[in-house]
Amino acid sequence: MSESTRPRGSEGGRADDRRGTGSPSRGTFGTIAAVAALICGPVAAQERAPASPELEEPVLLSALARMAIDRSRDLADARFQLGAAEGQVAEAWSDVYPDLNLTSSYTRNVAPQVNFLPARIFDPAAAEGDFIPIQFGADNIWNLGVNVEQALLDPAAFVGLGAASGFRNLQRESLRGRTQQLVTRIRISVYDLLLAQEELRLTRNSLRRVRQTLDETRAMAEAGLAELYDVLRLEVELANLEPALRRAENRRNAARRTIAAELALEPEAPIAVAGELAEMDLERPEANSPANRDILDFRSYPADRADAAEIVRRSALGRSDIRQATLTEELRGVEVRLEQVDYFPTVAAFGSYGLAAQQNGGPDFFGTSRQRGSSTQVGLRVSVPIFSGFRRQARIRQRRMALEQARLQTRLALDQAEVQVRNLLDQVREARQRVGAQRLAVAQAERGYEIASAQYREGLAGRLELTDVEVALRQSEFNYAQAVYDYLAASARLDEAAGQVPLVDSR
Repeated sequence: MSESTRPRGSEGGRADDRRGTGSPSRGTFGTIAAVAALICGPVAAQERAPASPELEEPVLLSALARMAIDRSRDLADARFQLGAAEGQVAEAWSDVYPDLNLTSSYTRNVAPQVNFLPARIFDPAAAEGDFIPIQFGADNIWNLGVNVEQALLDPAAFVGLGAASGFRNLQRESLRGRTQQLVTRIRISVYDLLLAQEELRLTRNSLRRVRQTLDETRAMAEAGLAELYDVLRLEVELANLEPALRRAENRRNAARRTIAAELALEPEAPIAVAGELAEMDLERPEANSPANRDILDFRSYPADRADAAEIVRRSALGRSDIRQATLTEELRGVEVRLEQVDYFPTVAAFGSYGLAAQQNGGPDFFGTSRQRGSSTQVGLRVSVPIFSGFRRQARIRQRRMALEQARLQTRLALDQAEVQVRNLLDQVREARQRVGAQRLAVAQAERGYEIASAQYREGLAGRLELTDVEVALRQSEFNYAQAVYDYLAASARLDEAAGQVPLVDSR
């Protein structure tokens, strides 16, 4: 693509015609540091924030992805789930530690209980039917007890601890996978916005040019210098371009809203993304602008030049859904063992210490040594399961079926991952070849425009012929941007499919 036909500046500040010789400033990217300062952790993801002035300036893709990681409500939800899993691990450890309880009570007998005993117990000469009232209990009663129990042999506790740890690992991997999905969505949303901005710019230019040509042609037709057919042709083209402009604006707004949702911003927050697909040079990355270099560098590896077998191998090791399937399989195996250990006996050591005191009159905490007594017990408790109505056998069968299902899902995930990786590799390579072909088409369209312009200046071609070659040039430039978009989007999906996503996984 020649320098004279490349767009300059942002969407609102581009030159209407690419043939200008000026080079307006692209704007500075110093606001990126200010954007990064807005990152405020998971709490910020709970409520939608208003638009930030810094986001109205062009923002680099890498900075936008970092902001999304810290502001995303989806990742905040995943972090809460991981926190709950951490709590389950802590709960499982409680079955391994000793159980210690302290109980204490105080009772004030306002009217102590009275029982009646036969009088002959104390006086054989007492008459039959005589009773003596006897008061049991003092006015004040204190009790204190300390009980401790420690499991010595409890297989379920240790297997349960392993199950809780496995569930925590599964939630940690789920957080990683959702982070990969978020970064991939941000990448594709940015590409969508850049492509929509390119389409909108080209449509506006075409609409302005057709309106200008239509006015000129109408004046020429009134003077008898042009055919009515030329006017009708331009009017039809104008009628087609006006709804196309609206569609382009809707696509741009939809892409902005998608990014705003990922950043927990208001839907109509103004968001500007740095980079221009029509100016991106895949052959010479160093020749690109800083924003385009950031886009090209924001990938794990050059997928279009990678070996298919190597990427498939990487996907089996690093792909999050496969890791989650493997961890789920391990967790189902632990659940089988958890049911099987119900056949094993449990052994626990226990001990208790008790202190009791009674006294009459005013309360004196636990009284004197003659008014209180203590007791101490230690022992072992053994529990051997014998029969539970075949409940354990049925539960073990259920868990084994769940284990087999998890194994089948893991194998299915591996097969589907290989198919997806190979399909995406084909898409990346096809888009890469199309970029080269469209680059050649742009050069040919530029040459055709130069020839038509020379003929128009010499009076050998009309305004409509010049308009046609201008449309062909702009369409070829958009096709080039579309090919670059397809290449970048397929590369982003391939990174996720291979389990190597920027900002989430190391190279």
